[in-house]
Amino acid sequence: MITYIEIFKNDLKFIIPEMFLGISILIILICGVNLKNKFKEKSIITVQNFSWLGIQTLFITSLLILNSPYGYNNIFNNMMIIDGLTSFIKLIVLLSTMVVIIMCFEYLKFEWIYTYEYSILMLLSVFGMMLLVSSTDFLMIYLAIELQSLCMYVLATYKRNSEYSTEAGLKYFILGALSSGLLLFGSAAIYGLTVETPFNFNQTTISISIAIIFIIAGLLFKIAVAPFHMWAPDVYQGAPLIITGFFAIVPKIAVLGLLIELFLGTFHELLYQWQPIFIICSLTSILIGTMGALGQTNIKRLLAYSSISHMGYVLIGLASANIEGIQGLLLYMIIYIIMSINIFTCFLSLYRKTNYKRIISIYELKGLPKENPMLAIMMSMTVLSMAGIPPLAGYGSKLYIFLAAIESSLYTVALIAIVSSVIGAVYYIRIVRTIYFDNINTYNIYHTMDIQKALILSLTSLFILFFMACPSLLLIITHEIALNFAL
Repeated sequence: MITYIEIFKNDLKFIIPEMFLGISILIILICGVNLKNKFKEKSIITVQNFSWLGIQTLFITSLLILNSPYGYNNIFNNMMIIDGLTSFIKLIVLLSTMVVIIMCFEYLKFEWIYTYEYSILMLLSVFGMMLLVSSTDFLMIYLAIELQSLCMYVLATYKRNSEYSTEAGLKYFILGALSSGLLLFGSAAIYGLTVETPFNFNQTTISISIAIIFIIAGLLFKIAVAPFHMWAPDVYQGAPLIITGFFAIVPKIAVLGLLIELFLGTFHELLYQWQPIFIICSLTSILIGTMGALGQTNIKRLLAYSSISHMGYVLIGLASANIEGIQGLLLYMIIYIIMSINIFTCFLSLYRKTNYKRIISIYELKGLPKENPMLAIMMSMTVLSMAGIPPLAGYGSKLYIFLAAIESSLYTVALIAIVSSVIGAVYYIRIVRTIYFDNINTYNIYHTMDIQKALILSLTSLFILFFMACPSLLLIITHEIALNFAL
């Protein structure tokens, strides 16, 4: 007779990447503590060495996922799932985190941050995201989200000598605790009705519908979708810029992967109960993000409202509830991540010459073409891509989302989203106008760039520029993943 211990032993081979990442984090942390006690002086070289260790750990974890011989499997008594969708999203999370850590090097030096813990916190957060993506049990979801969120609370307050960073972390913690409470309440309600926490029940009662609403509210908070977006502008503005980039780039794809597994898998029979909720939230998010960004001059707040708007477009793909919707969602998130990496790399490269302070307003971009014309071109191209201007990559991402909505007969949703996209182009074009057409001021942007950022900008800019010329590879990959999930 096979015991639970034997089952768990057999299941361990399916989570070798997660085990490797978790053990590596512990080893790096122990090494860091020992070195800190041995060498009292602080050094940026030591911090960068730990950052490279984190990058190597994430790279090896990616290789383990790519070379895994195991396909679709439910493991640990249906608490986790391993399939093509979860593996694909884990790879995106790992690769994007590697890029974010590479972007940190010069930032740490200029901001006088000599603590190695930031990379460990990012790795722990990624570990939580990997568990979250594979979770098929509400208890597992809650634990994974808390592991991810606790690290992000600390990262938001990482600049301890800044009152803005402390305020951002406090707001994020309080509102994050509220969202976790909503998720836990919804999960507890489902357990009370079904006496099960795995995703394998078939109930259509009103109580189940109410529980689903609480779960949706708890999860949509994590990706800053309206009306659960109130934390994003303040946290984005107060957190250190590189942490803001991490928030905008990495965690959203993990939660979206969970939403696909949960609502297009487990709750698919309840489509007509949860679909209107996602439609309302998506349109609300698009409108609030668009209107909120129109009056912003602060770069971080502008990017926060831009992110809120983009998540609204992504939810249209989820609400479409078809193969095209899943493909459009995955494609949109990949392109959004690449555009976000590009724009944050641009802003991380800009300082004032006089005091080496980082720029905070879009009006400080005046005169950038004269000092660094190539950076001005890349930044302008990226914001136009975010606006959905053809033939850039952002146009392709929105195109496939709109086609998915039309395929599901969501014509009104597609029309409102298209009109909002046109309106939203105003604040993106305003950045281009400021860069090229406003009178040159005396801000004197300091624009030297390290080789890592230059390489990142080159690769992401090439993708944004030429994606629509040859989109077939990415379309084939995302379609195959969406089709396998549907089957």
